[in-house]
Amino acid sequence: MKKLKEMPTRKLYKLFVYFVLVMFAISIIVPITWVFFASLKTPQEFFMNPWKMPSSLHFKNFVDAFVGANMGQYFLNSVIVTALALFILLIVALPAAYVLARFEFKFKTLINRLFTIGLFININYIVIPIFLMLLSWNRSIQPIVGMNLFINNRFALALVYASTSLPFTIYLLSSYFRTLPRAFEEAAWIDGASHFQTMFKVMIPMALPSVVTVILFNFLSFWNEYIIALTLMPSEKLRTLPVGLINLQQAARGAANPGPMYAGMVLVMLPTLILYIFVQRRLTEGMTMGGLKE
Repeated sequence: MKKLKEMPTRKLYKLFVYFVLVMFAISIIVPITWVFFASLKTPQEFFMNPWKMPSSLHFKNFVDAFVGANMGQYFLNSVIVTALALFILLIVALPAAYVLARFEFKFKTLINRLFTIGLFININYIVIPIFLMLLSWNRSIQPIVGMNLFINNRFALALVYASTSLPFTIYLLSSYFRTLPRAFEEAAWIDGASHFQTMFKVMIPMALPSVVTVILFNFLSFWNEYIIALTLMPSEKLRTLPVGLINLQQAARGAANPGPMYAGMVLVMLPTLILYIFVQRRLTEGMTMGGLKE
């Protein structure tokens, strides 16, 4: 009797969950699809009926955005900055997370707490102090080296991105490293492997799902970041895609031609969608699986 009474409740609950998930999916898929269609429309088609399918594929919008609005250069800048930031972040975060998770040493607890505090600091609130600090350093060193090292420099922007993402990345990686069995390390040490070799040849490959998760989350953060890039890269040639997209939006309003603006949005969204398609399996593993506990 109890089972019969519970069945309708379970079904209703499942239906409610499915309904919420479907509505959530629609709220994401519909705007993305609309942007793709809008990027292929002529101005007349867009203003007459924004929800109508394009009668023809107007790829000139992408040419105008990529070449005419300099989005190609902005795209290259974003690729360089994001790749550099991810490289710097992983080179620093992987050894730091491994050491904090697997070894005991003095001040370990203090260091862990400092990184935990860093999780609650919103980078947008400290952009101005970072800018003033880097500007001061740049003014001091520019007469010596004859170039900008801290302002209008893609490497400096990538370094700021990587450093501000360290708390989250180290927290996530160290949490995963703690779940891995110590037997693998001990076997590597018996075979004569150093701590460095054990980390790169044994532990990091085992933590690959977590590493992929870190790469995806930080890629999304770096690729879509706007405020820091706008502040530290005032030069028009060195702007990243999100900053360049604002300029394209203003130009589209003046010309009454929204097509290139939506083409620019597609250029911003497309790399993240492609990356997610390729790593979604690893992402799911990294978020739901851990190593076998001893």
